[in-house]
Amino acid sequence: MDRSFEEQWERVRARLRAEYGDATFNSWLKPLVLQNGRDGFVTLTAPTRFMRDWVNSHYGERLRAFWHGENDKVREVEILVRPPQQAARPKPVEAGVAAEPAPATEAGATAGGGRDIGSPLDPRFRFDSFVVGRSNELAYAAARRVAESSTVRFNPLFLYGGVGLGKTHLMHAIAWHIGEREPARRVVYLSAEKFMYQFVRALRDKESMSFKQQFRSADVLMIDDVQFFSRKDSTQEEFFHTFNALIDQNRQIVISADRSPTDLEDIEERIRSRLGWGLVADIHHTDYELRLGILQAKARGAGAQDVPPKVLEFLAHRITSNVRELEGALNRILAYANLVGRPISLEMTQEVLQDLLRANDRRVTIDEIQKKVAAHYNIRIADMHSARRARNVARPRQIAMYLSKQLTTRSLPEIGRKFGGRDHTTVMHAVRRIEELRQTDSTLAEDIDLLRRMLEA
Repeated sequence: MDRSFEEQWERVRARLRAEYGDATFNSWLKPLVLQNGRDGFVTLTAPTRFMRDWVNSHYGERLRAFWHGENDKVREVEILVRPPQQAARPKPVEAGVAAEPAPATEAGATAGGGRDIGSPLDPRFRFDSFVVGRSNELAYAAARRVAESSTVRFNPLFLYGGVGLGKTHLMHAIAWHIGEREPARRVVYLSAEKFMYQFVRALRDKESMSFKQQFRSADVLMIDDVQFFSRKDSTQEEFFHTFNALIDQNRQIVISADRSPTDLEDIEERIRSRLGWGLVADIHHTDYELRLGILQAKARGAGAQDVPPKVLEFLAHRITSNVRELEGALNRILAYANLVGRPISLEMTQEVLQDLLRANDRRVTIDEIQKKVAAHYNIRIADMHSARRARNVARPRQIAMYLSKQLTTRSLPEIGRKFGGRDHTTVMHAVRRIEELRQTDSTLAEDIDLLRRMLEA
């Protein structure tokens, strides 16, 4: 095979990583291996039929477009399932990116050594790469306890939160940790979609008993994004019986969803009640300090120490939606600098991420913040602008200033003017004071988290 095809493949991989982000790339695209390229045809291989079908249906169009962009003679890109003994060829280290662990693996072979039933595990999603903050500390501690304990402490462990906040990272970390600590334990991790796929295939192939045995013989079963069971009555029925069988055998179950068990729509009541039996851990939206910590850790892990601190601070301030988008933004910057050869700067960052920055512009207004805070603490809107210094008024006013600094792009002087013409130093003092109190006053911290979620909803 012409060496130029391998070079083109590396550039295509870099563009795929930049467009879809690390989580998607590592789970679905990184395991692809270039097998052949000639006469306008490119052949890639995937480790499983399921992965091949998923890539074709979800990323095939962009994959072909990127190949054609690198080589306009390429007319077709074909993905085959490679034999089990064919190992993925090692990939050269991309400039500016640290060498990665082995390709994503499949978790959870069948009891009889048959086909795999698990979803790919991301080798980067481990406990030591998870950045802990106030918003995720309970979920992290619970996940570590499950991974490090041979006996069930709370069952099931239910993790919930918005997209890209770390649920999948923690589940992968549990699987990796148990696999290294107790390799004899059989851990099965998979997405809810793959559970449904396996179930439908078992019904079609008349292998229902084999399906039941595969899942009910697991020592630890982890199912990601269980909200996708909504309105899937047959799948819910099978999951219900699998859940009960594992609980009866004192086997550990870990579940994730984008909302709490009680808020899952079109899921049977008997299932929702069982999902809430153990420990339910909420992962909140990240604050600025946690986002900055995640970016710093990500930059170090990618071997990109030359990213200016101002760029990381800018991203932490501007991209507040979720960690996945935050990491994807950094990946795009690193890939652009690598491919185009431009040094990373604040100006380049704004240019490369202009579409993402527009989508993440904070639309919360100071007026909305004042109304929410006033209603929460049962004070008048006029008190936000008044000179009253009574504690029951001054503290909510400081909280509103703090949230205005966190959730809007307004400068300190602009915020001060919206609070009765106060000086920017008053706003600065309020922000610092609330930051200090959040560390010691759990009630105030919970109030702020609640107000923030209400404002960002």
